[in-house]
Amino acid sequence: MKRTGILNRHLAGALAELGHGHEVLVCDAGMPIPDGPRVVDLAFRAGVPAFAEVLEGLLAELVVEGATAAEEVRRANPQAAKLLDGCFPALELVPHERLKELSARARLVVRTGEARPYANVLLRCGVFF
Repeated sequence: MKRTGILNRHLAGALAELGHGHEVLVCDAGMPIPDGPRVVDLAFRAGVPAFAEVLEGLLAELVVEGATAAEEVRRANPQAAKLLDGCFPALELVPHERLKELSARARLVVRTGEARPYANVLLRCGVFF
């Protein structure tokens, strides 16, 4: 058994399969999940695990070259907006409806138990070299 890093075997395996340019949607419990991508649902109950915890764990495992979030996060969820701004200085903001459209091309969806609105981000994978 792994001692460190991501222990969820489904998530660890899905992350290992990602390549340059693949996208990962990290979303709250209310975000519609598109048909097609692999889904790892971590939601246990409302708020558990939190969006921030899941994002922190993923960023420890992934190289991210770009991120997109809903522009509505700024007014509706300032805590998530602050987190995203801190993680991604060049964060791209689009209307929430556009984010839902873009999420259809995600290779992987990681659903958190977050119960606050607009705690969603689409990550574009980079390479480590």
